[in-house]
Amino acid sequence: MKIEYAKVSALGDRQDNQDRAAIVVAGDAALMLVFDGMGGHSDGARAAEVGLKVVQDYFTNASLPIFDPQGFLYMALSRAHDEVVKLGAELAVDFRPRATCAVCLVQEGGSWWAHIGDSRIYQLRASRLITRSRDHSHVEVLIQEGAITEEEALDHPMRNFVECCIGGDAPVPDMSITRKQTLEPGDVLLACSDGLWSGMNDDEIAEVATRKTMSLADNLKSLSMKALTMNSPYSDNTTATALLWLGE
Repeated sequence: MKIEYAKVSALGDRQDNQDRAAIVVAGDAALMLVFDGMGGHSDGARAAEVGLKVVQDYFTNASLPIFDPQGFLYMALSRAHDEVVKLGAELAVDFRPRATCAVCLVQEGGSWWAHIGDSRIYQLRASRLITRSRDHSHVEVLIQEGAITEEEALDHPMRNFVECCIGGDAPVPDMSITRKQTLEPGDVLLACSDGLWSGMNDDEIAEVATRKTMSLADNLKSLSMKALTMNSPYSDNTTATALLWLGE
């Protein structure tokens, strides 16, 4: 497995960074993780930190390559949710720690995705969007129903309202888990918090993320800086992991 990978996390116009991210590479598999602590709830940073650690540990203790990628992702995020729920067990429901998340498993020439909330995963190729995850949000429902366009969603007043997350209530939240997404050499996978994708459309993200004149790390830094500039003076924590697939 030939890959390049990079990570970025910027504070933005916030007092603290509640995002957490990692890329774990082990043998012929890699795991991209982004957890976005929900700032309107108690200790969102702790929720993101605990959630990431649970999924990361589950991966490092697994036999690779993962035999059942979809089952692995479901169990990993379910365990992360349970641990974050425990953090807020003594708190009123409105104040319990919560986080959104995006996790991407890469192995055997493809990727499998899981996400909860509005943290996203993109597959990009030669300045084009191949596919991306769809948010668990009120605005996404409006887009799917044709009530608003993708462009109108960028500054919709309810763009930050998510419909599910890890933490909070005990039942396992809704999550989206994909089948295998086949990779071609040159493809870029991007997992990010809403602080990175908000303010930019998919074409802008694809163009910057797949530029060949700079390294993957520099492209990711450019994406982060563009997001911070577009959203200033109210930019959120801006966090992403990126992986360039070069082949096997």
